[in-house]
Amino acid sequence: MSKPRSLALPPRTRRLRLATARGPFAVLDTVPEGPRHGTVLLLPGYTGSKEDFLALLGPLAGAGYRAVAVDGRGQHETPGPRGRAAYRRKALALDVVAQAAALGEGPVHLLGHSFGGLVARAAVALAPDAFHSLTLLSSGPGRVARPQRIRIRALRGAFALLPKERVWQATRWLDSRGEEPGAGDPPEIVEFLRRRWMLTRIAQLSGAGRLLVGDPDGTAALRALPMPLHLAYGDEETVWPVPDLAAAAARTGAHHTVVAGAGHSPNVSHPRELAALLAAFWDAVPERALPGRTEVPIGGNPAEAPS
Repeated sequence: MSKPRSLALPPRTRRLRLATARGPFAVLDTVPEGPRHGTVLLLPGYTGSKEDFLALLGPLAGAGYRAVAVDGRGQHETPGPRGRAAYRRKALALDVVAQAAALGEGPVHLLGHSFGGLVARAAVALAPDAFHSLTLLSSGPGRVARPQRIRIRALRGAFALLPKERVWQATRWLDSRGEEPGAGDPPEIVEFLRRRWMLTRIAQLSGAGRLLVGDPDGTAALRALPMPLHLAYGDEETVWPVPDLAAAAARTGAHHTVVAGAGHSPNVSHPRELAALLAAFWDAVPERALPGRTEVPIGGNPAEAPS
């Protein structure tokens, strides 16, 4: 998982509940101070949340991009159904299409980190006209590497045997830096990690895990996308083998970025470098804007999101 190093909101950032045709979604919405070059929708990874992008939002806004990070259904502050069927790939992809439409600015740039990349690929396949480009950040065209598959299967198995709190304690699920959750962190980060875990639906964790360990190779589908494609990852990436990611970039003809010194979460460890690389890619993609947006403030207990 990604572990934010601070929970402070960047300037011009609001916590909102974005109203869509498929229900409300908790988002962090950061707008540029000056001219706007475009809008990017950011999807978090497995066991993650919109807060994984906190360090990236400000630099993206500084580059002229409105950046909207979202909790998917059943993730952190976005409620979701308990049933497994609600977390199938198509349902998650339809949510992303609805989110893009609710932003009210026409096609947006879509970025998926890790598991978010699997969902992003499905969304652009369903509705390519809704997106200007696709960026897969630390996310491959197929299932994760074997060591990660073993860990995810163990986690999914634990849900059938233990209460959620016990799973959190027993698995010592390691973050992208190989540390125990909360190791060496301030109390507010420790509490955030536990709260996020407890709020995220077991069905979401199980469904996402199922996709990560069984996702078929989607290289051919990526190559056929009618939009610019960007594969970005750190040179110390471990969830997908780096040679496989480089080969996927070559086979698809994608714009290819490797962030030196970064692991699985360049959005946390190297946000300014990553923002500059992302903005350079997006700046080369022409945009068109449409008016309107529907949103309501976050408050109280979220209602159940439809499937």
